[in-house]
Amino acid sequence: MTGSRIFSEAAAQAGRTLRRQEVTERIKDYILENELRPGDPLPTESELCAALGVSRSSIREAVKTLNALDIVEVRHGHGTYVGNLSLSALVESLTFRGLLCPEEDFRALSDLIDVRELIERGMADQITAAMTPELLDTLDGLVAAMGDRVEYDAGFVEIDREFHAQLIRPLGNELISQLAGAFWDVYRVVAPHLRVVTNDDMADAVAQHRNMARAARSGDVAAFALAVTEHYAPVRGRIKVARTARTD
Repeated sequence: MTGSRIFSEAAAQAGRTLRRQEVTERIKDYILENELRPGDPLPTESELCAALGVSRSSIREAVKTLNALDIVEVRHGHGTYVGNLSLSALVESLTFRGLLCPEEDFRALSDLIDVRELIERGMADQITAAMTPELLDTLDGLVAAMGDRVEYDAGFVEIDREFHAQLIRPLGNELISQLAGAFWDVYRVVAPHLRVVTNDDMADAVAQHRNMARAARSGDVAAFALAVTEHYAPVRGRIKVARTARTD
C-alpha cells in the first residue's frame, strides 16, 4: 500500500468520524430545541434525514453512539426514543478501567472516595436539614442491620449503599442521586478485586455509620461533616496499604 493511499484512507476515516460527531451533536440539539423529554419518540430515520439534511448512514451511526450513552433508546420494531439520560456509560467506563488496568484500579477507587465524601460532607447542612423522623429511624435500622452481619459480604455492601442513598434521597436532586449511585456501582465492583476491606474493619464501619446517624438525628452539621470525614479516612488508609503491598 502506497503512502498516498494510506494517507487518503486515514483522511477518509477522519472525515467519517468528524461527520458522525457532527450529526450526533445535531441530534442532541434537536432533542433540546424541541424540548423532548425521556421517553418521548424521535422522528423516524427518514424524517431525521430530511430535518438534518444528512444521509441514513450518518443518522444510524450517530444513533448508535447516542444509544451507547443512554441519550436515546432504540426499541427495535417500535422506533427511537429519548433515553433515560442515566450515567450507565460512565459507570461502565470507570468500572472497566479499574478492572482492566492494575496500575489504575487504586487511582479509580481513590477518585470515587473523594467524590463520595465531597458530596456528603459538602452538603452536610442540606442533608441534616432534610431528615425526617421516619428517615432517621431508617438510618438507625440500617446501622443495626450492619451490626448483625458477621462478615463483609455483598449483603453488607448493599446495606451500606442503602444507608448512603438514604442520606442523599431527601435532597430531591436527581443528578446527585445518579452520581452517588454510579460511584457506588463502581465501588462495589472494584473494591473486592482490590481486597482492601477485611472483616476486622466491620466494627469500625458500623461505629462510623452510627456516628453519622446520630449527628443527623441531632441536626449537628459540624458533627455530621466530621463523621463523614472519619468514615472515609480508614478506607483511604486501606487503599494506601494495598497499593504499597502491590509495589513491594
